[in-house]
Amino acid sequence: MAIERTLSIIKPDGVRRNLIGEILGRFEKSGLKVVATRQCVLSKAEAEGFYAVHKERPFFNDLVASMTSGPVVVLVLQGESAILRNRDLMGATNPKNAAPGTIRADLAESIEANTVHGSDATDTAAFEISWFFRGTEIFG
Repeated sequence: MAIERTLSIIKPDGVRRNLIGEILGRFEKSGLKVVATRQCVLSKAEAEGFYAVHKERPFFNDLVASMTSGPVVVLVLQGESAILRNRDLMGATNPKNAAPGTIRADLAESIEANTVHGSDATDTAAFEISWFFRGTEIFG
């Protein structure tokens, strides 16, 4: 299996509800290593740029509003098949459809406040990691 890196974001609803430690623990217990992390508040322009792929979708404005509503914790996770492993840990986007034991099934409040974001492919992960981190800020 290949060692990969992926981006994860603990969204404002997760930060607001003090779930940072719970979520980090799940990543680490699964064997993923946190190789970069920072907390920030996204501007509207940053959130719109990051989620530009969804610009034509009906939920875009709500997504931007949600992602700019408070601090986020941005992480680079590293490990074997990190992208798929993180996606499996997160669960389905809609928490009602997420498997029991996943982050979204256990911790998310709704599809809008679904607690975490994760890259969905290697090219997406590369783009998303570079959106938030310079290479010298990643240790692993």
